[in-house]
Amino acid sequence: MISFLRGIIEEKTENSVIIDVNGVGYEVSVSTTTMSSLPIGEMAKVLTYMAVREDGVYLFGFSSHEERDLFNKLITVSGIGPKVAISILSGMNLGDLTVAIVKQDLKMLSTIKGLGKKTAERLCVELKDKLDMLGMSEQETLAVDYNEDAVQMATDTLISLGINKNEAYSLARANAGNNATAEEIISKALRGYRG
Repeated sequence: MISFLRGIIEEKTENSVIIDVNGVGYEVSVSTTTMSSLPIGEMAKVLTYMAVREDGVYLFGFSSHEERDLFNKLITVSGIGPKVAISILSGMNLGDLTVAIVKQDLKMLSTIKGLGKKTAERLCVELKDKLDMLGMSEQETLAVDYNEDAVQMATDTLISLGINKNEAYSLARANAGNNATAEEIISKALRGYRG
């Protein structure tokens, strides 16, 4: 079992990176969060999960222990394999994903590309008691107290401004603490948006 790789990030593709470890290039599938934390041409350590299947050996990579731990929990859910788990991790930051599962927020989970309603329901049922929110930062914990209608209105407005659906929802949720209104959420989201 390969637990981690330390090497130079040679190249990035849409959903994977090539890591040069002493002259051997390993292709590792990663989430968008991990992808953004790995600069090309620099030395990096990537935690890994190795999946052995009939058609080959696959590596999945993570920038943090928390992300790998959540991945390992996701793949215990029936119908969720490693590729779908990486896609789920790409659709939302870890704090929001944990909150959505614990609160059984199917609307929020259904914004993740490739995650259908039935799989989202199964995810909540099988994982809600296995996840704790202790690993979340204080800011993410405060964001649990939010107005879902305001978040939805803000999301729709951000989408109409040309921001993609997943990013719009993540931005709205990240700025929705303390029961903020839709207008407050939009204002804060646009101030922090880097596009």
